[in-house]
Amino acid sequence: MQLSFTVNGEPVSVKDVSPAMTLLEYLRLSGRSGTKEGCGDGDCGACTVALIGEGANGQPHYQAVNSCLIPLGAIAGRQVLTADGITQGHIPKNAFVKEPVTADQLHPVQAAMVETGGSQCGYCTPGFVMSLFAAYYDGTPNDLSVEGNLCRCTGYIPIRRAAQLVAAAAPQDTFAEQLVSASTVLSPLAYTTQNNGPSEQFYRPTQLSEVLNLLQQHPDATLVAGATDLGLEMSWHRQHYPTLISLEAIAELKQIHQTEDYVEIGAAVPLSHIEANLHSIFPSLDEMIHWFAARQVRNRATLGGNIGTASPIGDLPPVLLSLDAVLKLAGPGGERRLPLANFFTGYRQTELQPGEVIVSVQIPKALTLGTERRLSQSYKIGKRGTDDISIVAAAFVVDVDSGNQILHARLGYGGVAATPARAIAAESFLVGKPWNDDTIQAVKPILQAAFTPLTDLRGSAEYRKRLVVNLFEKFFVEFS
Repeated sequence: MQLSFTVNGEPVSVKDVSPAMTLLEYLRLSGRSGTKEGCGDGDCGACTVALIGEGANGQPHYQAVNSCLIPLGAIAGRQVLTADGITQGHIPKNAFVKEPVTADQLHPVQAAMVETGGSQCGYCTPGFVMSLFAAYYDGTPNDLSVEGNLCRCTGYIPIRRAAQLVAAAAPQDTFAEQLVSASTVLSPLAYTTQNNGPSEQFYRPTQLSEVLNLLQQHPDATLVAGATDLGLEMSWHRQHYPTLISLEAIAELKQIHQTEDYVEIGAAVPLSHIEANLHSIFPSLDEMIHWFAARQVRNRATLGGNIGTASPIGDLPPVLLSLDAVLKLAGPGGERRLPLANFFTGYRQTELQPGEVIVSVQIPKALTLGTERRLSQSYKIGKRGTDDISIVAAAFVVDVDSGNQILHARLGYGGVAATPARAIAAESFLVGKPWNDDTIQAVKPILQAAFTPLTDLRGSAEYRKRLVVNLFEKFFVEFS
């Protein structure tokens, strides 16, 4: 059996390779060494490549992604572009033939990096180029385009100037034309290695019913969508997953539905799509997604994946808890709905039954009866400002009436317990109280006692307990 895709316009078919091999590993083993490995965990961006995929508007676009995290099975049927292959009219047909490239053949992004002196040692340059390449065709090259790329030489100023240069250019070339005719529909796939070692299987069904059937046939299978978490397990921790079932080709899981009462987000919707489509509806969710890793990760990471891993330091569950999100689950016994507050049962343990999958997340829009204004915000504290794991994450929703009385309160936290959790005692105390400093001072001892966090390398238990209180006080100051 074969995995087929294209790299820089060249059709590629590989067989009997592990579907869990990363795209980065394949590129370098096949001689396409322009793509670099820096960290291997999606932080530095040196391995950035572009995939043609479905954009937030439903149209084909170039996605900047970390090739160090994507399993090769997920690349089947896709078009991959690397820094080696974006010179104008010069897509190499053979990775081992190095033809000279003249200045007039450079892509505008490459030319801008040359003109501004945006490369010194050059190791990170291919990743910066591909991040700007993807943004160039989205019409959004700016500082945020390269938030997921690290450089230890230039001080970033020349690279920022390069982004400004290409922002003024009109992308009318062969790569823009490719998007017009590109298809983002993923075909079904059933791939099995047939070598001397243990066999590995990679399935990509196109219907939810097929996923449920596959889980019955392979009860030990691992579900994979964006692979941003699973990719780390495979590359860093060398975890072996004999059977992977991809959710990427299931349209039902990749849709966002809105009604007057709620928004329903498919479990396989990438976070960058949520960021683009719902930023004005749920500002606290948008704020947290902005601090979630970097663009390359958000282009792949999914809402269902961030919930399903059940990490106590997951960024999005605290926000969803504060918004009273409800999960739609499907399994052998049919569909059921479960409040997210009841989903987490212990450290990385959930209410998911064998053979069940997360289908969607429903977030109500309705405000509490009598609400004059809704106060909502989220916060993330980490050692770095961006692209870092939370020490504590928090999200708050408070509805107040015309007399400034609190009608409804939800306080969601991550990083302070074995699971993402709400400060329920504090919520109960707040309801019926005035939204003023006296109330905030009175609720502090309740918040201080709400959780029993652990001490680890990121922060002490005492520090985390202070953050539980201080973040809510910060919220009050911002909305008083």
